[in-house]
Amino acid sequence: MAKLLIIVVMKVRAATEGDAAACAAIYAPYVTDTAITFELEPPTIEEMAERIAAAERAHAWLVLEDLEDDGRVVGYAYGGPYKARAAYRWSCEVSIYLEAGRRRTGGGRQLYEALFARLAERGYRTAVAGMTLPNEASAGLHRALGFEPVGTYRRIGWKHGRWHDVAWMQRTLAEAADPPAEPR
Repeated sequence: MAKLLIIVVMKVRAATEGDAAACAAIYAPYVTDTAITFELEPPTIEEMAERIAAAERAHAWLVLEDLEDDGRVVGYAYGGPYKARAAYRWSCEVSIYLEAGRRRTGGGRQLYEALFARLAERGYRTAVAGMTLPNEASAGLHRALGFEPVGTYRRIGWKHGRWHDVAWMQRTLAEAADPPAEPR
């Protein structure tokens, strides 16, 4: 039996506030139907636009377009501050969300690799990612992209009537001489 190879042409680009509706639509089912995120109410389009603008100012927010579907946004990834204290300023927290049915298409890898390059270019050295357990798809993607486990918070979030653990992973974005230059 011959195998069928399907090639999906996708493009990664910097997000704009005009992508807020698409990003909000992708994210909403994660909020309402899963414990993957601990938000309880999906953000409005306006709230999502504010998040995009904030990420673009200091870190990055990228979207994935399906070029075979008129460039429709089908995923996004972003970086943001890890912690507010000054000594953490070279570290960032990253997240990724794909439209339902888009896992294992290469889009997640494409998005994250572009995000990591952008964050390193801006001067960030370390990325961390938290994932609600169980979530083998996310853990597998992060492992495949060089993240290493650093710990698990047990019973840290209550959603959908039960406690959830959150695993944390990290990876190096860039190595350079110390002292590090300020992120830009």
